[in-house]
Amino acid sequence: MTTFKSDFLNIMQERGFIHQCSNFDGLDALLASGSQSAYCGYDPTGKSLHVGHMVSMMMLHWFQKCGHKPYTLVGGATAMIGDPSFKDKTRPLLTIPEIDANIASIQQSYSSFIHYGNGKSDAVMVNNADWILKLNYMEFLRDYGTMFTVNRMLSFDSVKLRLEREQPLTFLEFNYMIMQGYDFLHLHQTHGISLQLGGSDQWGNMINGVDLAHKKIGKELFVLTVPLITTASGAKMGKTEGGAVWLRADMTSPYDYWQFWRNTEDGDVGKFLKLFTLLPMDEIARLEKLDGAAINDAKKILAFECTRILHGEAAAIDAAETARKTFEQGGVGDNLPTITITEDDLKTGVTVIDALRMAGLVESNGEAKRLIQGGGAKVNDQGVTDGTILLTIADLTNDGYIKLSSGKKKHALIRTA
Repeated sequence: MTTFKSDFLNIMQERGFIHQCSNFDGLDALLASGSQSAYCGYDPTGKSLHVGHMVSMMMLHWFQKCGHKPYTLVGGATAMIGDPSFKDKTRPLLTIPEIDANIASIQQSYSSFIHYGNGKSDAVMVNNADWILKLNYMEFLRDYGTMFTVNRMLSFDSVKLRLEREQPLTFLEFNYMIMQGYDFLHLHQTHGISLQLGGSDQWGNMINGVDLAHKKIGKELFVLTVPLITTASGAKMGKTEGGAVWLRADMTSPYDYWQFWRNTEDGDVGKFLKLFTLLPMDEIARLEKLDGAAINDAKKILAFECTRILHGEAAAIDAAETARKTFEQGGVGDNLPTITITEDDLKTGVTVIDALRMAGLVESNGEAKRLIQGGGAKVNDQGVTDGTILLTIADLTNDGYIKLSSGKKKHALIRTA
C-alpha cells in the first residue's frame, strides 16, 4: 500500500475509493501543498439522485474534511444531451423546464454529505448551463474543435462498446464528452479547480478535460475515479427488485433505505462500511471480523450509519426501531410502508395479488403470482396459497391494519381511510 503525502489520498486508499488517477505523484504533491478545489458533476436526469451517486458524494465529504473546497456541478446543459457512456441507446431528451425541476428536486441530497456556505472550505454548487448555453457555436468549434480528435474519442470504452453492439451513437451524444471536458477547463479558469472526482465509467469524459487544459493553456489538471461498486454476488450496487434506491425520502422512505443497507450481503459489509460510513477504521476492522449470526449486528450498524448520514439521526433511530418491532418481535413498526384503502373498497374486497402490487411489494401481477406459488407471500404473518382471495375489513387486526409480507424482509400495511 502506497503512503501518500496528502491526507485525502491516504483516506481514499485506506477506504477503497481509488481506481484510476491521471497522475498520482502530481496530484499528491498538489494536495499536500495546501487547500485545493475539486468538483464532481451530476446530470439532473431525474427527480432524485440514487445510492450509486453516494460514492462520489462520500469522496467530496472526505475532500472537505481534509480542509479542501468541494464543488458540486449540476449539468443543466449536459442533461439536455444525456451522457451516452455505456448506454445501449440514446437517453430520452428532457426539456429545460423538466431539467430545472429536477435540479430543484435533487439539491437537498447534497447537503447531507457536504456543508455549503461562504467559508474557505465550504461547498459551492454550480450549473454548467450558466456557461455552456452562452457559447457561440462557430466560435466554440474554431477555438476548441481542433483540441479533440475523432480517433481519440473512438478509443474510449464508453464509445467502443456502443459501436460494437451496433447501436447508433448520435452526433448530439458525441458532443457530450467535449462538453464535459470544457466544463473542467472552465471551472479551472473561473474557480481554480484542478481535480475532478467521479466514477470509473466517466474516465474517458474526465480525461478529456485534462487533455484540453494541457493543449489549451498548458496546465496539468487531475482526475481521480472510484471503481464501479458491485455486490459480492456480482450485481450492480444500488439496484433492487423494486428498482433504484433513491436519496429522496418521498421516493425511498428512511425505513426502506435502512432496510436496503440491512440486507447487504455478508461479503460486502466491510467494503460498504469503509465506503459509505464515517466510522473510524479500527471500528470497521472490528466489525469486519464478525461472522455467523454476529454479522447481523454489523449490518444493523451499517444501515443505521448510512440512514443517519442521509436522513438524520432521528430517522435512523425510527427505522431501526421499526425493523426491531417487525422482525425481532414479530409485530409492526411505526414506519412500515403503508397504503390506504377506503372502507367501502375494503368492504367489497381487494385480492391478495392486487394488494401486494398496490403496496409496492411486487411490480406486477405475474411477480405476485410467482411469490405466492413460491410460498413467500403472507397476510398478517400467515402464508397465502391463493392470490385471488379477497382481503376485506374482516382481515383488519385489532390495531386497524392488514400486514402484507414478501419473504422475510419486505413488509407493508393496509389501513382504511
